[in-house]
Amino acid sequence: MPEPRGMPGRGPMGGPPRGGPHGPMVREKPKNAAGTLKRLVIYIGKNKYLLMGLLVVMLAVTLLSLAGPALQADAIDAITITDSRLQVDFQGLFKMLVLLGITYVLSSVFTYFQGIFAAKLSQTTVRNMRADLFSKIERLPIRYLDTHQHGDIMSRMTNDVENVSNTISQSIASLFSSVLTILGTLVIMLSYNPLMTLVSIVTVPLSLLASVYMSRFMRKYFLRQQTLLGNLNGHIEEMVTGYKTVMAYGREARAVEEFSEISGNLKNCSIRAQIFGGVMGPLMNFIGNFGYLLIAVAGGYMALHGVITVGVIQAFLIYSKQFTRPITEVANQYAQILTAMAGAERVFAVMDHPSEDAGGDAPVTPENVRGDLSFRHIDFSYIPGEQVLKDFQLEVKSGQKIAIVGATGSGKTTVVNLLTRFYDVDGGEILLDGVNIRDIPKDNLRRSIAIVLQDTVLFSDTVAANIRYGRLDASMEEVKAAAAAANADLFIERLPEGYDTVLSESGGNLSGGQRQLLSIARAVLANPKILILDEATSSVDTRTEMHIQQAMIALMQNRTSLIIAHRLSTIRDADKIIVIDGGRVAESGSHEELLEKKGCYYRLYQNQFAGKQI
Repeated sequence: MPEPRGMPGRGPMGGPPRGGPHGPMVREKPKNAAGTLKRLVIYIGKNKYLLMGLLVVMLAVTLLSLAGPALQADAIDAITITDSRLQVDFQGLFKMLVLLGITYVLSSVFTYFQGIFAAKLSQTTVRNMRADLFSKIERLPIRYLDTHQHGDIMSRMTNDVENVSNTISQSIASLFSSVLTILGTLVIMLSYNPLMTLVSIVTVPLSLLASVYMSRFMRKYFLRQQTLLGNLNGHIEEMVTGYKTVMAYGREARAVEEFSEISGNLKNCSIRAQIFGGVMGPLMNFIGNFGYLLIAVAGGYMALHGVITVGVIQAFLIYSKQFTRPITEVANQYAQILTAMAGAERVFAVMDHPSEDAGGDAPVTPENVRGDLSFRHIDFSYIPGEQVLKDFQLEVKSGQKIAIVGATGSGKTTVVNLLTRFYDVDGGEILLDGVNIRDIPKDNLRRSIAIVLQDTVLFSDTVAANIRYGRLDASMEEVKAAAAAANADLFIERLPEGYDTVLSESGGNLSGGQRQLLSIARAVLANPKILILDEATSSVDTRTEMHIQQAMIALMQNRTSLIIAHRLSTIRDADKIIVIDGGRVAESGSHEELLEKKGCYYRLYQNQFAGKQI
């Protein structure tokens, strides 16, 4: 049987186990909220012209909002009662009303532009974040992708970044204008009456205490909510990808049960998060209204004693609202801010993970590679303590065809992982043309190697584009020549649009053999010095296998070839057959030599032709 790519407990290509069925462990609180905020500010600051424009507009909006209550106070004070007679300064009242009208019109215009600048700033910022995150994901070590749910990684790219976007567009203007409004309001209130100013701000410490106290309960729930959302996406991605397997084994009910469990945990956590987030706004409103009452009582008392006018009381009532409004707004948006902070922290956690190293600087290029390989005393384990290869040794000369066989889990695919430096050896060394592959730039190393896998990876693009993935600068004539060499040209020409036919996701509108032939055509176009065929014919029928074998024979000409196969009939013409058992090379030799020894290879051969699994 072929060595499965998706074995329980293993990642792709026989890698280490991924996270558990519900993803990674959930953290209860942010590791570094201050550091996360600082990095967000740096991202926002990259758009300095948009930021400066937003600040200027917000400054205008704030100044206009501060001018409004003062103009209202003057308008009210233009109406007085003297000796029980109503006195109205019509000229002064008209002037104030005109100024008020101009103030409110300008405030509306600037508020409109504030929304435009905030939207552009948020979208530009998250675009930069997404670009950096995607670039980072492309440079992550294979081990990271093997040990983390793909759905959770996708959730960081989509949900978490989107939460940051919403917060920037809705909250950043509030946060900046809050500082300006508080300072401006405080200065104006002090100019009117210091004692009334003290009465107006007496509830501020109470508001701050309430915010700090409530945040202790809210923070952990919003972070856990984002983590559970990532777990849910990971489960959905697994179930959709493995839908046929779920159906084949009748595990639909189990899949729904697991989904319901994760979704239920997310629901319970979200309810708690929203409850605490929803309590903050009403609580702050209550404190604000209590302060409003204090101002009315104190102002009325002072007005009766001639200390201040009725207009000033009106101004203080409005300014007190403006003073506490920023705190209330931040409190109302605190839940969203926490969600964004939690999401940003998860995004930065991926960005901070060490990138895959680029390799050394040895002057080895795909053009000058001969193809001599040497595996010397290789020790390797995906998980510490569970060794896969033990003192593995293998010598391959340029142009040789080497077949690697062994029982499932013996380490055949691991040899490929180590040669391509998807993983690095724990001990020993691998040499290419006498140079340690650690000293070769990874890009040059991998461009010298082409891999044809059992599970062909095709993209939702044209047939020609999928073949050209082997060499992006190839001409259409070279693409067609590669397809002809791979025996793929006949079926391609029968497709509705020929080479311009757009494939569905993963090439679902092609048969398994056709997908494999496209993979071989891609490898032909790449023109590698080293070719790896990893169970390339194990999942197709015998007739299709014959076409693929013919294509592979042409592909292996004058190339160093490593053939990993379970169908032993396909490797009889290999220059040497290597049998791996227990992580070591148990036997090596030609097909006839190994049969004569009647050892591991002989037992594998007999079992296969007896119809037994290997």
